[in-house]
Amino acid sequence: MSVKSSLMVMLSALLIGNSMAQTPVKPEFRGVWIATVSNIDWPVTPTVNSEIQKASFVKLLDMHQANGINAIIMQIRPATDALYPSPYEPWSEWLTGKQGQPPVPYYDPLEFMIAEAHKRGMEFHAWMNPYRAVFNIGKSSISATHITRVHPEWFLNYGDKKYFDPGNKEAQQYVVEVVRDVVKRYDIDAIHFDDYFYPYRIPNKEFPDGKSYTKYGKGMDKDEWRRSNVDSVILKLHTVIKTTNPHCQFGISPFGVWRNSDKDPIGSLTKAGQTNYDDLYADILLWLRNSWIDYVAPQLYWEFGHPLVAFETLSKWWGEHTYGKNCYIGLGMYRAGSNTAWRDKTQLPKQIEEIRKNPNLQGMIFFSSKSIEKNLNGWSDSLRLKYFKEPAPLPKVK
Repeated sequence: MSVKSSLMVMLSALLIGNSMAQTPVKPEFRGVWIATVSNIDWPVTPTVNSEIQKASFVKLLDMHQANGINAIIMQIRPATDALYPSPYEPWSEWLTGKQGQPPVPYYDPLEFMIAEAHKRGMEFHAWMNPYRAVFNIGKSSISATHITRVHPEWFLNYGDKKYFDPGNKEAQQYVVEVVRDVVKRYDIDAIHFDDYFYPYRIPNKEFPDGKSYTKYGKGMDKDEWRRSNVDSVILKLHTVIKTTNPHCQFGISPFGVWRNSDKDPIGSLTKAGQTNYDDLYADILLWLRNSWIDYVAPQLYWEFGHPLVAFETLSKWWGEHTYGKNCYIGLGMYRAGSNTAWRDKTQLPKQIEEIRKNPNLQGMIFFSSKSIEKNLNGWSDSLRLKYFKEPAPLPKVK
């Protein structure tokens, strides 16, 4: 080969290499849930020391940034308490060890966390639990100013927990005001609700909302009435979020099955024991169709080939029922090692690849932060070295 030919080959290779390097990465939501309830993810141990809180959070974000995460879903209201100074609710026991106790020296953890996330180019989604009020009756730290003490008539005991009565109109409005306050005061990118609306059924134990049903049911079937209660609070929240800050998103992360096909022809080919529509009274598809929410993040914590709720079946189904909204699949990284399927180190990588093959899915969220921190099955290495090696822009809101 002549010198001229060699130079031409080298130049062509260089141009191709540069072209490949400059090919933009497709927008993709790469999120992680950071749970504060029971100190699952942060802080690992409650402490009043604000400097320890800050340092541990910075360390956590640095790790996620190194692994390619571009959005955090931070639990700021786990049980009608707050990881920020709230005019409505006391400081969380999982932050400082005692409900109502602020950090020392005093600071605003939420303001700090938002700033640190944005500094790293990450979106900050403020994760709230809408109706859980006392995590463990008899064991949880409950302050004198907690809303369950101020308005005990708004709450119902079910199992070992205390919940807002979703049928109580005053309780609904209270939740709306709590959200309004956060959206108004903080530079968050989204309000994020998880799967707890009406609580998961306890076998042979009916949720005790009979009084509210008698008062407000107006002849409706009880299931329809319960769904209408959840629908009404979602619509109110959508309205208050968009009127307070039009740029703030509203996202829901539901249980992975909307409805089984044996109950509804548009349901998924699954055999889930409980579903959003029939048991949690959450009609996610209605909210998507009506544009009451900006994105959905179904929790698909099952493996490929599961006999009742197969991952491949559900990821495809959700992609077909987004009604034009973004859909981010919730992945159960925490399941690593829990059974034969989850001891297979290819399980999670295959799920990432399945999501990326589907043009109707815009990304994923991992549960939870601790799973990434522990590098379960080496999957954090896989994110950093392969799947999230190149930074990706976040998807546009639809």
